[in-house]
Amino acid sequence: MLKLAPHVTDREYQVWQEGIKPKLIQNNMMMKNKIDYIHNNPVKRGYIDEAKHWRYSSARDYEGLNGLLNVERLW
Repeated sequence: MLKLAPHVTDREYQVWQEGIKPKLIQNNMMMKNKIDYIHNNPVKRGYIDEAKHWRYSSARDYEGLNGLLNVERLW
C-alpha cells in the first residue's frame, strides 16, 4: 500500500500509484509486451536471474513448465 500524498485527505492509504491510467490492450503485440514487462519485473529488481524462476509468475507456463496455477492464454 502506498502512503498518500499530503494533499489527499479523504483516505490514509491507496493501492494504486497516483496518476496511473488504465490502457486498452489493442493487439497481440501490445499484450505480449505487457506480459513480458510483468514477467521481467523480478529480474530487473535482481531477485532472480530468469523470469521463469519466480515461483508465483506465469512466466513458467509461457516457457512450457508447470506453474502454481493454470494460466489461460486466450487473449
